[in-house]
Amino acid sequence: MEFEDFVQVHGVLLAASGLPQSLHKVLHQKLTQDVFDGGQHFQVEEVEVEGGVQRRLVASAERLDKESDVFLVDHTWSFRLAGARKQLEAMPTLVERMAALMSVADTGTEEEEGADPDGTSQSVEAVLTAAEQAAREKGAPVRWLELDECGLDDAGLVALKLGEKYPDLVGLSLWGNKIATTAALLEALGGLLPLRALWLNDNPVYASGTADVLETLQPRLPLLEVFSSRATDHYFFWALGLFASVYGADAPGVDGASGHQRHPLWTVHELDLSGRGLQRLKPELFNETEAPTLQSLDLTDNPLSAQDASELETLLARLPSLQSLKIDVPGPLGATLKDVADALPKVTLINGLERDTILAAKGSTPITASLHPRLPTWQPGEPLVERVLRAMWQFVNTYRLATEEKLDETPVWYVMDELGSAVRHSDRPTAVCMPFMYLPDGTLNSAVSYSLLWPCEDLRRGDECTRDFLKGITEDKQRSSRLTAWFHTPSNYFEQVFQDYKKKLAAVSPQSATPPPASEGPVLSIRPADGRPLKVFTDIREGMDHLNRPEFVQVDDPRDADIVWAFDQIDEASRAALGLRSDQYMNQFPFEACIVMKHHLAHTVKQAHGAPAWLQPTYELDSELPALIGDFQERERARVDNLWILKPWNMARSIDASVTRNLVQVIRSMETGPKICQKYIERPATFRGRKFDLRLVVLLRSVRPLEVLLYDVFWARFSNNPYTMDQSSLDDYETHFTVMNYGRKLENINMDLFVAEFETDHNVKWSGIHERIRAMLREVFEGAARVHPEMHDPHARAMYGVDVMLDSDMQPKLLEITYCPDTMRACKYDVPRLQDGKLLLAKDFYNRVFGSLFFREDDGFESL
Repeated sequence: MEFEDFVQVHGVLLAASGLPQSLHKVLHQKLTQDVFDGGQHFQVEEVEVEGGVQRRLVASAERLDKESDVFLVDHTWSFRLAGARKQLEAMPTLVERMAALMSVADTGTEEEEGADPDGTSQSVEAVLTAAEQAAREKGAPVRWLELDECGLDDAGLVALKLGEKYPDLVGLSLWGNKIATTAALLEALGGLLPLRALWLNDNPVYASGTADVLETLQPRLPLLEVFSSRATDHYFFWALGLFASVYGADAPGVDGASGHQRHPLWTVHELDLSGRGLQRLKPELFNETEAPTLQSLDLTDNPLSAQDASELETLLARLPSLQSLKIDVPGPLGATLKDVADALPKVTLINGLERDTILAAKGSTPITASLHPRLPTWQPGEPLVERVLRAMWQFVNTYRLATEEKLDETPVWYVMDELGSAVRHSDRPTAVCMPFMYLPDGTLNSAVSYSLLWPCEDLRRGDECTRDFLKGITEDKQRSSRLTAWFHTPSNYFEQVFQDYKKKLAAVSPQSATPPPASEGPVLSIRPADGRPLKVFTDIREGMDHLNRPEFVQVDDPRDADIVWAFDQIDEASRAALGLRSDQYMNQFPFEACIVMKHHLAHTVKQAHGAPAWLQPTYELDSELPALIGDFQERERARVDNLWILKPWNMARSIDASVTRNLVQVIRSMETGPKICQKYIERPATFRGRKFDLRLVVLLRSVRPLEVLLYDVFWARFSNNPYTMDQSSLDDYETHFTVMNYGRKLENINMDLFVAEFETDHNVKWSGIHERIRAMLREVFEGAARVHPEMHDPHARAMYGVDVMLDSDMQPKLLEITYCPDTMRACKYDVPRLQDGKLLLAKDFYNRVFGSLFFREDDGFESL
């Protein structure tokens, strides 16, 4: 392919990539000659970061100027999400390569955490003997014991009688033992009134919930200032001395020998308080008298939620020597580094950046400068496939294929080769990396995907090659929150957002809600007085051909119709184009998107009802990602199942939907289109061991007054595989999804037989379930009418499909509401019920719908 043809064929792709025009010929030459020369200009290095290692890409050439060259990066692994596991399981060499590339492969050098090199634990007796000997030499009582990894269980701890033998203990570390109950701790630690610090990390009792354990112990240990490496609410001078390394095993700090021991920060220049659980800084500790020499202070990863921002600002300003500050951003002093700089004009270094640099950047300063990378995690012995499937979300990128006719509904994910995957993130990147589709013969059939890498800044030997993982995504699109996919962003910020979100939902009540709109009187039948048939225009020939009531006649021109029954939703522009009149009856309501689009439905429900039990916690990712992260992290700390389902706003058939426990996957999924993230129903009611949901048909006859009808037939839809929550099943569509009408095995079960069998299997009465469903639907539509009165239109009548699932307590959960004028298709494929020994015919359905909507006959429908 000649260069001119290349540009003509790939013009749109070149423009989308942003590749400078000066590099187009270079790209053409490398593509046509299959040149991969990145290795001649860059090299991959391993660097140690907190918690492990990362790979990074550095320039190996002496000089590489801005926009001087472009490099092809191969896509090592491309996949659709539903097929990722199967590909890995079928290709062991691919798994091994991905595991090495993502740094989750076994190195063979790891030792079991917490064990000595020879695999033995230290002896309790030896520790006690050594501590007693050291105390005798000092002529003082035993004040510090470190009984780490001694194999102590509840009985062993109680048997030591620490309170009797060592009543002067100030510090006690029980790190890495087998202590399981607070009862054993209460018995063993009784009498240790002077105790200031207690470490229970890596004990079963610690894992069960630190807040509950501390609440139980604190009354018995009134002076406790440090609990498992974090400050208690009672922290004071001693805790700061410990965190500043002034106090410790060799200097417990409470022997009364020196007055300076009350003022441990008098000579401290640097104080690292990161991750200490501080809810507030106490003014009596942080001031010019107690910390006159403090120059550097790290407050990152602390839930400073109990302190007003202005108080914190005043307190920090009182530290006369403070020059360097690390603090969460966004956080208590603002959403950006510039906010912090403005609040503390005397501080010259903020999160590792010079104050002048921050102010010069005008708000675009890199927030990742002070963030720790989020490294993939795995357990020893865990299969490589599981490691890769979890770790890949920090390495994948995505694109969608498209032609002039249609956009591919399912996105493609890909992992770049070792060179491309070693390019780390920076808010100030030195390179650009973008996907590109090469079409050798000019058609999509010959397409080969690459990524293009080119320098956007001058690079010299040893300079790191970085890119912006969120190129084009600014703070108004939640950039800082989305960085959580790659960095440990401030957890306290998300915690506070989530708490505020919960308070907002809790504040919604019938008293605070907007009153329902005034009624305009009952909805009357529109049957013409002269007996003429109503003219109906429809573009739904399948099924609507069965509308054979003599009161209706179908016409071909929508302008002639009394009733327009349309498959597609009609907006003002299409109404004008079709020449429709305002007095024609339509099968859709204005502003009905507030219930038929998933994100709008969740927002409508939350506005009207707060957090009703029948709606799972639901977040619109484009605007509520911080609250979701806070919710996820709180559940993680509580050690409850953190399973979520991702759903596109307005796509059917579960397209681009997924089930996951991986927060990074949740965040990265935003790149394939707008989505909601909803708490998965982990314990659903099952039928023959499989998940199911119910498709209900609801008619909305009027918003003012509200008239809603429920059809007395529902469709039960089933997964094909037995229900399980095993991790390996989460990407199995036929286990976790129920819509099987499209190319999969479909099981039809008569509605009455389903109800009878369900009642027997679960020992319940369907009538009770039915009443709960009715009550839920009534609340949904009442709420929509209340918060969106603009839905009202006296000439609107509509039919909706409502999908409902039951949990194991037989409580209904609302999944979604769909605009479905073509429910006839469901009648065609499903077998909902027997009537008088014969199948309910599809033609009867629309005759009943039209009778109920337009003549108020309500045949087969019940009012909600």
